[in-house]
Amino acid sequence: MNRISSNGRGTYIEQDQQTLERLGSAIPQSNIGFKLLKQVGCTPGSALDKQGSGRAEPVGLDIRRGQAGIGKEDPKVEKLRIEKENAEMKKRKEEELMPEFVSKAMMEMEMEMEMQQLRSMGFPQELAAQALSATGGDLLKATDWLLSHDKPISSPHSNPSSSDLIPPIAHAQPKINRFFHFQSKPPTSNKDNATQKHTHQENRKEDEQSESLVHRKRRQKYEDSQEKIFKSSPEVAAPPPNAPLSERMRPRVLDEVVGQDHLLAKDSLLHSAIDCGRLPSVVLWGPPGTGKTSIAKAIVNSCTTGSFYRFVSLSAITCGVKDVRGEVDEARKFKQKCNKRTVLFIDEVHRFNKAQQDSFLPVIEDGSIVFIGATTENPSFHLVTPLLSRCRVLTLNPLKPHHIVILLKRAISDMDRGVVRSLCQTMKIEVNDDPIDFLSLHCDGDARVALNALEISATTAAARLTMLRTSNGDDESLTVITLDDVKEALQCKHLLYDRAGEEHYNLISALHKSMRGSDANAAIYWLARMLEGGEEPLYIARRLIRFASEDVGLADPQALTQAVACYQSCHFLGMPECNVILAQCVAYLALAPKSIAVYRALEFAQKVVKESVGQNEGVPLHLRNAPTKLMKDLGYGKDYIYPPDNPDSSAQTYLPPSLIGYKFLNWPDTTTGD
Repeated sequence: MNRISSNGRGTYIEQDQQTLERLGSAIPQSNIGFKLLKQVGCTPGSALDKQGSGRAEPVGLDIRRGQAGIGKEDPKVEKLRIEKENAEMKKRKEEELMPEFVSKAMMEMEMEMEMQQLRSMGFPQELAAQALSATGGDLLKATDWLLSHDKPISSPHSNPSSSDLIPPIAHAQPKINRFFHFQSKPPTSNKDNATQKHTHQENRKEDEQSESLVHRKRRQKYEDSQEKIFKSSPEVAAPPPNAPLSERMRPRVLDEVVGQDHLLAKDSLLHSAIDCGRLPSVVLWGPPGTGKTSIAKAIVNSCTTGSFYRFVSLSAITCGVKDVRGEVDEARKFKQKCNKRTVLFIDEVHRFNKAQQDSFLPVIEDGSIVFIGATTENPSFHLVTPLLSRCRVLTLNPLKPHHIVILLKRAISDMDRGVVRSLCQTMKIEVNDDPIDFLSLHCDGDARVALNALEISATTAAARLTMLRTSNGDDESLTVITLDDVKEALQCKHLLYDRAGEEHYNLISALHKSMRGSDANAAIYWLARMLEGGEEPLYIARRLIRFASEDVGLADPQALTQAVACYQSCHFLGMPECNVILAQCVAYLALAPKSIAVYRALEFAQKVVKESVGQNEGVPLHLRNAPTKLMKDLGYGKDYIYPPDNPDSSAQTYLPPSLIGYKFLNWPDTTTGD
């Protein structure tokens, strides 16, 4: 409890000791305590002791001394009294300051809330601040003050600005103005009904105009804010000047995407989803440089409700589950705060293992994110089935040469993002059809390769022009990109091949089927594709050995010998000397007669064994070996007819009794392809 005490020179309040101890232990640990002491002229070091007891040191203030000069005391006595009073003040300083600070903070909070209410009514912030200052913070009085003043009162030291030219509040707030005036008006007589009706109609018209103006301003403000967010988002932000040409020329909306007509038609899944503003979770599967990332970003930018989608891009190469969870949590917060859904784009999603891919399942299921994955590998082999069940797989095809031509010409003609930006802005670019056609045919359908090669070609041509200027002193600014520049930039034809990926299995399948179809030309072509792509020659030789037995078989028993010899030769020589040996074996196998009788016989026999057609009976006794006397006594090998000694032994059977009569091998084979 508080109690009042007096020392003869003044009156003060002593606080309960427990309150002082509580405040003393709390204030040093909070920023509020330091702010309080700072307001009264203390520093944390001088005001609080090192132990954090909360006792304040003397700060030169004595609020309990009363009026000075009343009586005189001995200096020593007065010194002792002052020390005693300062010691007591240590216990009360925080409690004396805390209510004052809390009161001030609450007043500031109330002032801020009242300011927000006035601004929500449509009053400018400067005018609302003047009204609250003039009325002592009373909301009703501030409203009356605003309605009674047409213009804000400017400070005599302030310069005139646009805020001083605010239109009259009565015109800006007609509804509020008439409401307060209506409360103060006396009832009118019947004679004024016509006048009131006319005035009411005018006021109503004014209300509609004002309300329309307010709505337009609010809508414009919202659109401006959304445009600001849209421009600041990574998917539409201008790429840096040093970004590669392929990145600068990335399509911004779906209408700028070239190729992939089967996915971007007007009645396609993507366009239908965009028109409805309901984006599905998809997996984009295709070779590099076909537009997977560009389409993912363009989908969000092309939405009519694009302001309600937020694009976030991650790469499975550099991030893990922790990063994905962080983005998912951020997406949930963003949806609650801004009502914007998040499109989470994962590049190279096949790099995630099964456990990492499973982390997407619940957030896709509950709609926390819209998932878009990009992969160059076959989703059937590299993505888990539950993830494929929740996403639609969209296949992208390599770009055709005429698609590449369109992209290259667009990069040449675009002055803001194109090739010109890679060079001096004063230079002009000229490219004939030959370099463009060469790039389109040698980029293997990869737009990124073509665009980057074009940029390197332009750099080479610009360097040549600079040297020409230096030697001749010309001011020539036309940069001509020649076919030699393009060849130098491209170095060699880009081949789409991955020794452990989808294209690896596609090419070996093409080689095998070409030999089976006896087309030696196609077989040698696919062999050359694999060798130029860097395929291991021993892998090809092993496949040829398999082909010699599976597809040629008994039609030409020498084929297997040729294939084994080919493998041994490749092992001895290696690349590039063994390439001709592989080609010879491929041609021999392609031209050899074919028979799959052995292959089918084995397949049929395996089927019988797996299905237990013959109940998988034991070996008949006459076919068993009898190396011991006991086994002979048991009947092993009894009644066995030795064919070399008995040529007429056709009556002897060799299959289990339940399978007698089964025919697995159909031979001789007189028809090709049997």
